[in-house]
Amino acid sequence: MRVLIVSFLMAGLLTSCTQNALSGKRQFTLLPESELQGMANNQYRQFLSSKRVLGVSSNTDASMVNRVGERIVRAVNELYAEKGLSNKLKGYDWEVNLVQDNQINAWCMPGGKIVVYTGLLPVTQNEDALAAVMGHEVCHALLQHGNQRMSQGLVQQLGGVALSVAMSNRPQETRNLFLMAYGVGTQVGVMLPFSRGHELEADRWGLIMAAKAGYDPRQAIGLWERMEKAGGGKSPEFLNTHPSEGKRIERLERLMPEAMEYYEKSKR
Repeated sequence: MRVLIVSFLMAGLLTSCTQNALSGKRQFTLLPESELQGMANNQYRQFLSSKRVLGVSSNTDASMVNRVGERIVRAVNELYAEKGLSNKLKGYDWEVNLVQDNQINAWCMPGGKIVVYTGLLPVTQNEDALAAVMGHEVCHALLQHGNQRMSQGLVQQLGGVALSVAMSNRPQETRNLFLMAYGVGTQVGVMLPFSRGHELEADRWGLIMAAKAGYDPRQAIGLWERMEKAGGGKSPEFLNTHPSEGKRIERLERLMPEAMEYYEKSKR
């Protein structure tokens, strides 16, 4: 009996391996993006209702964040169209908001729901560096890294049940798992860090998206140096969900030639 159960679970895991449109890599995702996007819409509205959202018409920082977001989204749409993948963006209803919060943080939910915290802006310092962060976060969503983390959490914590079943039977735990998977706030305890592999993917594609949007990808080097120093010895929340090791700058430098090609093309 145990062998049959294990065999059944393994078969389920194998059939849950899908190919990501952007990276082309196989990945473990139990959850349909459409379901996650629906959940993201609800959680996004709840989050915004608990924060002071800065208006674009009355706040220059909010205007800047919105401008960067629009250019990143345009770059995403263009790249997907060039690759014949526009249909893979079905369900994306992009939205960008700046919230008043001293945390050094930003994130993007499934379906393109983006938040930047005001505490991030003194670290980014300029639009090019902000674009590197926003491109990075958008690509975590496009690469379905949060879906993978939540899928793993469902298996480990809730037995691998369907999202609808998890929400019906254990709604609060499922919501907390969602928030942890996407790095939203600190109210649910320890965040789930992205793996080094996820970080490298998001670094690469985030640089490409920022560069394609016309932002200088070289600003990412200084950004991550400042990020490491931010907080006076206390790791920013952003680095709790995005582990930063000593070789990150070296990796970014290796990725830079590819990103610069996109940047040079964006200026033609």
